[in-house]
Amino acid sequence: MPGILQTERYATALTMRAVERGAITKEQGEERLMLVDERQRMLVREPPPLVFVVLDESSLRRPVGSAATMDDQLARLLDFGSLPNSILQVAPFSMGDRRPLSLPLYILTLQNRSLMSYAESAQRGQLERDSASVVPLLTAYHQLQADALSQPESLAMISQLRKDYRDT
Repeated sequence: MPGILQTERYATALTMRAVERGAITKEQGEERLMLVDERQRMLVREPPPLVFVVLDESSLRRPVGSAATMDDQLARLLDFGSLPNSILQVAPFSMGDRRPLSLPLYILTLQNRSLMSYAESAQRGQLERDSASVVPLLTAYHQLQADALSQPESLAMISQLRKDYRDT
């Protein structure tokens, strides 16, 4: 689940679990939560950015925190998907090996129309500004979008999953 879409409770549950495991210190966790909050504020600036997101189905089905935390998180995704400046799609499990990307990827179009990508792994992130490196990632992302569920289908899936959490 990208940080810009995480509710405070969801982000806190993830972060506190990392602190409990000893993967990060409490201070690093607090810094991580501040960064998530800072990035989310960019979504409400004027004019708002156009944001396209394709979520892996596993990010919707993997419980984080309590059922209430997941209910809030799924409600947040539904709200995000209804914004006029957002596109939210789900890459379903049924895509199988047709899924062109396996790690989180962010592609930014800057005001001058240049492209930048940021890819994450477990150990680090890689920022790329060279268009020869960014364009193939953009192509893979467009392939992912084409095979993912449409926005209405994605929002319907999220709504159904939210009902499942509310029934627990």
